[in-house]
Amino acid sequence: MQFRKLGRSEIEVSQYCLGSMTWGTQNSEAEGHTQIDAALDAGINFIDTAEMYPTTPLSPETAGRTEEILGTWIANSGRRDDVVVATKVVGEGYKGIRNGAEISPQTITTAVEGSLKRLQTDYIDLYQLHWPNRGSYHFRKWHSFDPTQQDRAKAQDDILAALQTLQGLVEAGKIRTVGLSNESTWGTAQFLRIAEQHGLPRVVSTQNEYSLLCRHFDLDFAELSHHEDVGLLSFSPLAAGILTGKYLDGAVPAGSRKSINDALGGRFTDRLDAPLRAYLDIAKRHGLDPTQMALAFCASRPFMTSTIFGATTMDQLSTALGAIDLTLSDDVLAEIHEVYVQHPIPM
Repeated sequence: MQFRKLGRSEIEVSQYCLGSMTWGTQNSEAEGHTQIDAALDAGINFIDTAEMYPTTPLSPETAGRTEEILGTWIANSGRRDDVVVATKVVGEGYKGIRNGAEISPQTITTAVEGSLKRLQTDYIDLYQLHWPNRGSYHFRKWHSFDPTQQDRAKAQDDILAALQTLQGLVEAGKIRTVGLSNESTWGTAQFLRIAEQHGLPRVVSTQNEYSLLCRHFDLDFAELSHHEDVGLLSFSPLAAGILTGKYLDGAVPAGSRKSINDALGGRFTDRLDAPLRAYLDIAKRHGLDPTQMALAFCASRPFMTSTIFGATTMDQLSTALGAIDLTLSDDVLAEIHEVYVQHPIPM
């Protein structure tokens, strides 16, 4: 297992991160604990969650349950120092938590206290802002994204207020580092500039979607990441399970995410068939498991700090863990590049 630093901090995280958003709906508490034990046995030290999880389905009644499951594992195992815990404060618009209030000093403070209680810990290693107040193009919103409607002064005031609040939480020992999620290059640059200007916490990462089928980060964000040491924590590296091939030809396995969310958050479109089959063909011809090839590709990217994957069964988790020791050959990477050139933005 390779380990990489979170930005310019001293925290080292494994190149793969255990995602948790199925715990509490698709997975029971016992299953969540079993997944954590298996991941740690494989060398993973990084677990990502959020105050709004679980997500499939997303419900106000279950919000926070995933953190609670991780919290009981921490309490029962006594292994808090063995894991780097990342969680998030929900942003503006989700009515299921705080009636959709935007991120502010008050909501950050309230959210941190709630997460600490549910996680049964005194500190959070990486605290992330789930999405910006001004809106985000992520989750298939890029077709309607319109930054001309944003208020620049308000956006910068929101960033300053958030960083000042987070600084107080760092000083209180309640969080160690700060990260972003579903952010843009401009937004991340503003966080860096304002933090430097005012002596406030420097963001160490951004958690955005990245997979063989969703590679927006390769462009402006990759440039910022390289120069500013803000690494990517990629979510949905398997494109919500699409890259495993399990949904080919209309298949919908019982209990799968597609059986609950048919469009997979807008990911599942007619445009996917050609590139998906091309990537699956590369894996087959080279004797690779497609899940492991997709994960190993993400882990190979120069801007990648950690690749976040989740599972609903132990068989799925075992398959994903098999990517840890996989290094893709130059031939495989070249063939992946050719498919990317032909199908750069399929979803």
